[in-house]
Amino acid sequence: MSHSSDTVITKSDKTDRYQHHDYYGVDQLLSEDHLLARDAVRDWVKQEVSPIIEEYAEQAKCPVHLFKGLADIGAFGPSLPLKYGGGGMDEIAYGVIMQELERCDSGLRSMASVQGSLVMYPIYKYGSEEQRMKYLPKLGSGEYIGCFGLTEPDHGSNPSGMLTNVVDDGDAYILNGSKMWITNSPIADLAVVWAKREDGRIIGLIVEKGMKGFSAPEIHGKWSLRASITGELVFEDVRVPKENVLPNVEGLKGPLGCLSKARYGIAWGAIGAALDCYDSALRYSQERIQFGKPIGQFQLTQKKLAEMITEITKAQLLAWRLGSLANDGKATPAQISMAKRNNVHMALEIAREARQIHGGMGITNEYPIMRHMMNLETVLTYEGTHDIHLLITGMDVTGFNAFK
Repeated sequence: MSHSSDTVITKSDKTDRYQHHDYYGVDQLLSEDHLLARDAVRDWVKQEVSPIIEEYAEQAKCPVHLFKGLADIGAFGPSLPLKYGGGGMDEIAYGVIMQELERCDSGLRSMASVQGSLVMYPIYKYGSEEQRMKYLPKLGSGEYIGCFGLTEPDHGSNPSGMLTNVVDDGDAYILNGSKMWITNSPIADLAVVWAKREDGRIIGLIVEKGMKGFSAPEIHGKWSLRASITGELVFEDVRVPKENVLPNVEGLKGPLGCLSKARYGIAWGAIGAALDCYDSALRYSQERIQFGKPIGQFQLTQKKLAEMITEITKAQLLAWRLGSLANDGKATPAQISMAKRNNVHMALEIAREARQIHGGMGITNEYPIMRHMMNLETVLTYEGTHDIHLLITGMDVTGFNAFK
């Protein structure tokens, strides 16, 4: 499928000098397959994405041509079966791939995690065999781009209040409503959309580009995730055939199951952004001379770096343990919430400290710090805000629901 072509930005000659940091030898807990997958993604990122990402972010353009490359390195649905265009790997493999992508840019990881966790996963999990065979191989190969329609202009943290609705019309549903803050929507070939039936039950539908009354305008003016394309989904009497309804789920558990999968990926991904900021700050502290010595020799700089690697190490262990639970089918939504909330907050704090270590240079695009910091402000909010995840943990430990 043809997607609106992005302005091709020529590669800069800036070398990606990133070195992985693993203070507690967590890599020893990973299999050879995990490490091979991670290395392949890291090599691709360093070669294909790092030299262009600052320019794309600065111009607020999405590098759409990278969808094919993301498919080739197995970034779309790594833990879904090979038969359906996935990678046939486990949940830790999915995690380490997301970490490498977000090490480069949160927007790049969003491109991949929306496609895999929020489009391919619900079609695989809740779809019919016909739907799986029709859509998943093309999504897995990057031929189709997908998006996920849950959040609405007036219903973000409370999806049960959604107004988007369907009315039964014989062999089809008539869909009306709108969705907001949808990653990939302006360039997507299909959207997995959640809407309320007349009886108030929520169902999922696959809405295809070109269906009459369906539009996806782009949202402009973002200071965050600038290299990721975001838009709305607008439905005006869109006739969606009933064969496009996901048959195997009803109610909020459908979209929430997808969000758990995506939040899990973010818990890993955010560590990547933190590692990139730490890596840059550590190198800068060793090379920048003030008062006749490297600034890394000063106690206050060492305090910042020591605390940064401590927090990263804790997050790495949290993500690894969560991945082990996910592989056994035992990771609860509340456990995923804890890891998403902790790791994103950790990454944002590290970006801020790294900016200080870089001094004035930290605000320039010579270094990735400000881009990561602005991106992480969005990651802190999307897929469940910082506060909502806190209340999910609170409800889990006390048994009391603060949402009602």
